[in-house]
Amino acid sequence: MPAAVLEAYTGALRVVGNPASTHGHGQRAGELLERSRERIASALGCDRAELILTGGGTESINLAIKGICWARRRTADGGAGGPGARNVILVAEGEHHATLEAAEWLRDDQGFELRWLPLDGDGRLAPATLAAAVAEVGAERIALVSVLWANNEVGTVQPVAELCGIANAAGVPVHVDAVSALGQVPVSLVESGAAAISVSAHKIGGPVGVGALALGRSTPADALLHGGSQQRARSGTQDVAGAAAFAAALDAALAGADPRPEQIARVAAMRDRLIVGVRTIDPTAVLRGADPMAPGARLPGNAHFTFPGCQGDSLVFLLDAAGVSASVGSACRAGVAELSHVLQAMGVPDREAAGALRFTLGPETRESEVDALLDALPQALERAHAAGLS
Repeated sequence: MPAAVLEAYTGALRVVGNPASTHGHGQRAGELLERSRERIASALGCDRAELILTGGGTESINLAIKGICWARRRTADGGAGGPGARNVILVAEGEHHATLEAAEWLRDDQGFELRWLPLDGDGRLAPATLAAAVAEVGAERIALVSVLWANNEVGTVQPVAELCGIANAAGVPVHVDAVSALGQVPVSLVESGAAAISVSAHKIGGPVGVGALALGRSTPADALLHGGSQQRARSGTQDVAGAAAFAAALDAALAGADPRPEQIARVAAMRDRLIVGVRTIDPTAVLRGADPMAPGARLPGNAHFTFPGCQGDSLVFLLDAAGVSASVGSACRAGVAELSHVLQAMGVPDREAAGALRFTLGPETRESEVDALLDALPQALERAHAAGLS
């Protein structure tokens, strides 16, 4: 956490009172909560009444996908619902597991039909692919479309406004997982045309376990949690300190609602230096995801490679021993021995996908840390090649 965020967090932890209480302590806590909510909502391009605070990105995603799908099916055909009534979910391949598993649960336990939308070789969902799926299924049968704003593994940024425009023209709501995008690209509920946007504080230096869902006021969603109705579609005592820290993290990461251009330029320059360094060390390494030289096509803090003849897990272990933290994919799947579903969705052969390694950088990253990675990488590659793919 940046110092200013930590100070806001610890200061708010000292505030006594449940923000839903009517006594003075509760009112003071409530005032701090609502000021923080206003800042978070402003950053996400929504109204304060449209901002639901959650216990992280996974909860936000689950609330959006399950809540909207339930409400859409329940109110279909004048409230009749029933089989086939707004019963189809369209989900892009390569999504975060919070989305994939929520959608699969709705299919397996709730009787929804799940349709996968294929990605191209850069991890991008083409608008024409979505348009074709909507036409094939029939807009009247679709409960929800869910896509990532930016892929958490390979960093490819989706054409969100185009995708939302296609769905909106057919009367279909879109949920966008913007957890990895927040702080690196502009994220706005209104400007994107999305019905709901999920974010998490820890991606921008806020506390872990704090998230938010921007849910358009015209989009119905059934609650996951019941017992108090403190927020629309979400019960539970609200985390005042988490909200205050999230707002402070947004102040550090954004200028108004947009990422600070000087920070983005600095991070992108370090990423490009890292890419050049990796390619110099290993000319066979393949950069996965969108072209970093194409404006807005890739997150500025993401560099994802596959290294031929290596196991990505071996490289993670060897680099960790040298003091460098990298990953083979999503941290949510750490310790699970499986190939990246994102690379598979992009058509990367399994043998190549086995050598995946993701490097991410942020505003706090120093050039000396990039140098430390590049210094440690040759020996790590040598030892990983010796171990092979077995």
